[in-house]
Amino acid sequence: MKNLHLILPDLFLPAQFAADMSADLALPALQKLLARATSIPIPPHSVELALCAAFGVAVQNDIPIAPVSAAFDGLGAGCWLRADPVHLRLQRDQMVLSQAAITGEEARQFCASLNEYFAGQGMTFCAPHPQRWYVRVDVLPDMQTTPLSEVLGGNVRGALPRGADAPHWNRVFNESQMLLHAHPLNEIREARGELPINSLWLWGGGMKTDDLGKNYSQAGSDEAMAEMFAAAAGIPYAQLSGSFTLAHLQKKDRESSQLLLVNALRSAIQAGDLHAWRAALQTFETDYAQPLWARCVTEGWGICGSMFWPGRTPQAWYWGTSILGGSGGAAGVWRCTRWCRIRAVYGVGRR
Repeated sequence: MKNLHLILPDLFLPAQFAADMSADLALPALQKLLARATSIPIPPHSVELALCAAFGVAVQNDIPIAPVSAAFDGLGAGCWLRADPVHLRLQRDQMVLSQAAITGEEARQFCASLNEYFAGQGMTFCAPHPQRWYVRVDVLPDMQTTPLSEVLGGNVRGALPRGADAPHWNRVFNESQMLLHAHPLNEIREARGELPINSLWLWGGGMKTDDLGKNYSQAGSDEAMAEMFAAAAGIPYAQLSGSFTLAHLQKKDRESSQLLLVNALRSAIQAGDLHAWRAALQTFETDYAQPLWARCVTEGWGICGSMFWPGRTPQAWYWGTSILGGSGGAAGVWRCTRWCRIRAVYGVGRR
């Protein structure tokens, strides 16, 4: 059996934008796939949880993204949290989070100041990658955090750490803001017209996990996190590009199983660029949905998957033994897709 597991975050827009931005979109293949779906409730989900589930990584106190990415970035074993550099700005009654470009030397200097300030408190900061900072601790915190991807471009209020150890880490969050706000490097950055790095986003804590399951023969994505999981599992990885299509993942092996995570829609939403979201969705239709539908018709593939979004009951979507079976129909598409902001994970397999 040949399988393709497709993860497609932010497939649909918030209702207030959907009518204008979806007008005249031609998505016949995607509509046909969705029209044959039946929905059932599922627990809350996220892209990070989807990757953990796909590679057999058990959730610890938190979603353990930090140890996976730390290994990818060349750090040793230990208890890690991500402490990514971000910019916070007050916008009316919201504190909005964004990322800013930063050099490796700036990252090292910021971390040196953080280590000096928090010396003797059982934490060590490091920045093996300019955009991926870490804090190593002695004991895994008893708390749950919100992935950076879930708050990027949005309001951080209500998304801070939760749990028994949350008060301590929220204090670290506040004190690091005061330190970074007054850092001389930020004065230099602002003089160059760059956003200051005035906060850290703490998330994804965990300890080194067991070897990841080799549930796939290959993975492809435009998202760095998928590459990290593929590296940890020891499977080949293909970087998505403008010329990348579904065919690049398919091998002659009839028993192969591939993972494909397409993040372009989510990246556009995080950047607040609705026109880029529209363009990315049309590209997905051409490069992925159409070839996938063709395989369903000509090769008899089945399909199963799930959709999930904040603030509503998440839904899993499943298809029958054949994508060509069932009543389906265009009405089913619009019943399933009510144009709210949702995230989607689809799995496709040949039976």
